[in-house]
Amino acid sequence: MEQSEQAAPESGSQEVNPVFMQQLRELDIPEEAAKQALLRTRNVSAEEAAMYYFNKLENEEEGDEDLWFKMVFVVNMELSMGVGKVAAQVGHAAVGLYQALQEKNSWREMAWKWDQAGAKKVVVQGTNMAHLLELQALAMSLSLPTYLVQDAGRTQVESGSRTVLAIIGEEEMVNNVSGSLKLL
Repeated sequence: MEQSEQAAPESGSQEVNPVFMQQLRELDIPEEAAKQALLRTRNVSAEEAAMYYFNKLENEEEGDEDLWFKMVFVVNMELSMGVGKVAAQVGHAAVGLYQALQEKNSWREMAWKWDQAGAKKVVVQGTNMAHLLELQALAMSLSLPTYLVQDAGRTQVESGSRTVLAIIGEEEMVNNVSGSLKLL
């Protein structure tokens, strides 16, 4: 027990890899900016941190720091799911989408911006599975990351049922997909 208690502060530590830090400093990246870039990219590599730093700099120059991001969960209302089941399915959708966001640099940056802006989340009503698939296709055509939950069928719904669609992106773009849907 004592070892895990002692390990906890280290896991939340704000330490950065000194070799990576030196490599970033050699690229003339200011020390504090280099530290933040390494922390934001989880100390994966100097290259990853440098890409983060230069992408952030480029985005600031383009003026998109004023953009707002949100995550939307579209619940399949055709299914007979209780409140607890809906909550669990939305949880699956949030985790699945967040894991998917880790796959691309641009998506990780979006997740970071979304989180920094308050991690706005909205739950809305979808008609049925076909409606969720249609919304997913539209979101994907707009290059918005999505995640569609397919239930295992152990409790209230049949195996393979599509229960919740999660979408994240710049608020205006997400509204083009789900803005007309009613809140749950």
